[in-house]
Amino acid sequence: MHTVALALYEGAMLFEAAAACEVFGVDRSELADPPDPWYEFRVCGPGQGRVGDWLRVDTPYGLDAVADADTVVVAACDVETGPPGDVVEAVRAAHGRGARIVALCTGAFVLAAAGLLDGRRATTHWMHAELLATRYPRVRVDPDVLYIDEGSVLTSAGKGAGLDLCLHVVRKDRGAAVANALARRLVVPPHRAGGQAQYVTAPVPDDAGRYGLADVLQWALARLHEPLTVADLAGRAGMSPRNLARHFNRALGMTPLHWLHAQRVHRAQELLETTDAGMEQIAARTGMGTAATLRRHFTRAVGVAPDTYRRTFRGSR
Repeated sequence: MHTVALALYEGAMLFEAAAACEVFGVDRSELADPPDPWYEFRVCGPGQGRVGDWLRVDTPYGLDAVADADTVVVAACDVETGPPGDVVEAVRAAHGRGARIVALCTGAFVLAAAGLLDGRRATTHWMHAELLATRYPRVRVDPDVLYIDEGSVLTSAGKGAGLDLCLHVVRKDRGAAVANALARRLVVPPHRAGGQAQYVTAPVPDDAGRYGLADVLQWALARLHEPLTVADLAGRAGMSPRNLARHFNRALGMTPLHWLHAQRVHRAQELLETTDAGMEQIAARTGMGTAATLRRHFTRAVGVAPDTYRRTFRGSR
């Protein structure tokens, strides 16, 4: 029987821990045909550890039980305080003995601290991806995907993506039929299209005023339906296109054209979420011209087609 150990610790996040318990800790033997023994599941960590901000759990196993597990699931951690040293050591030792390590959300910081992500692709919640890349520069952080499978080391984005990764593990271990049946039991999609880009909020240019861009940004946002160009933005700002590009890079970390394109996509997201407008109407109101152009640019930027995005988010506000 395949042993899965959930590594808990003081301050671990509740949702991700619960997702692992639901997927690996509840006997689903009957989903296979013929029935096949499910995972042997262990919750490991300090006794009466705090999970979330208000719950304390009695873990039946200590961290030493992580060492001989076949798969170790690492719950999300507080990125400000960082991962506990004993958990880092337990995970490193388990991987050294051949265990598969699965990090949910900011659990990636535990794996990075253990050196298991050096030279590997990894992901985490989009809000913390930049911090992961800065704190652990040897990790190749990809903030756009829901999860990454590097064989013996797997990482996921935030919250719901942790459940996606757990289902992916079941799919690898027991096949698509069992994973799909489990997803139906949990009332979640067996596989979600796209990546994290569809869940990222529009960046707020905090430094726009300091670099003299506040007026031109507001002016452009009111005219996204028009065929604006970089020359138009430069003219409004009273700068040359080259000088404008320097200011945009300093304030926003991107070119004027990139910013303009991103705002058109964000406006399309808002219209898809809050209106019943058709694709041609949305294309016109965002300055993308045609529905075909909208679909091409939106899918490239967000990772899913506009129709799929609308089905996911319609009515969420």
